[in-house]
Amino acid sequence: MQQELATLRELCATDVGGDSADENVTAIRRARQARIQQIHDLLINAIVGEDPPDDGVAEPGMVVTVRYDDGDTETFLLGVRGAEHGDIEVYSVQSPLGSAILGARVGEKRTYQLPSGAQATVTVLSAVPYGMHTTQAG
Repeated sequence: MQQELATLRELCATDVGGDSADENVTAIRRARQARIQQIHDLLINAIVGEDPPDDGVAEPGMVVTVRYDDGDTETFLLGVRGAEHGDIEVYSVQSPLGSAILGARVGEKRTYQLPSGAQATVTVLSAVPYGMHTTQAG
């Protein structure tokens, strides 16, 4: 991320942009600036080398399994927007589901509002630190 941030900052610093009225140039410049801000925020809030405790509480860094009222289950990493992990879906703590389960313990039910306006309820089935989830599944 540090390298991407440095590259983007260099591009913005050397970007003369030509005709500033060109919508494409403006859109590219805004996208770069937004990505710089996103990376900056991720790096500022990063906690390096510190795993969350294995206490069954849904918090960032935990792989959470929930059961919906219809019986379906879903497992995901509770993280920050923009985080990517190839082996598992990542839900932000700012997402409706992520914010609803933040701080929930195994067995707790939480209700949240869907984008459609409907309400959904989930039960937290497990919450384990990322990396331990593979050992529990296998």
